[in-house]
Amino acid sequence: MTQSEVDCAVAEVTGEDLHDVNRIGFSIADPIDVNYDPEPWYPPQMVDWDDLELDRNVSVFDQRHLLALEAS
Repeated sequence: MTQSEVDCAVAEVTGEDLHDVNRIGFSIADPIDVNYDPEPWYPPQMVDWDDLELDRNVSVFDQRHLLALEAS
């Protein structure tokens, strides 16, 4: 199967424009090669949402002094 045939098949199945499919780039992977990684030099693309939320969940006002007053 040629690259043009792959692009046409993907465009037909997904409903995307052939130009967009060609720009993104698709290829046929060998099912026997289970360790195939076309971009092995990139780190894993993942987000730890819990860790991200800890960084985002910041109080607008410092409320530590209110907790100290309630405790006493």
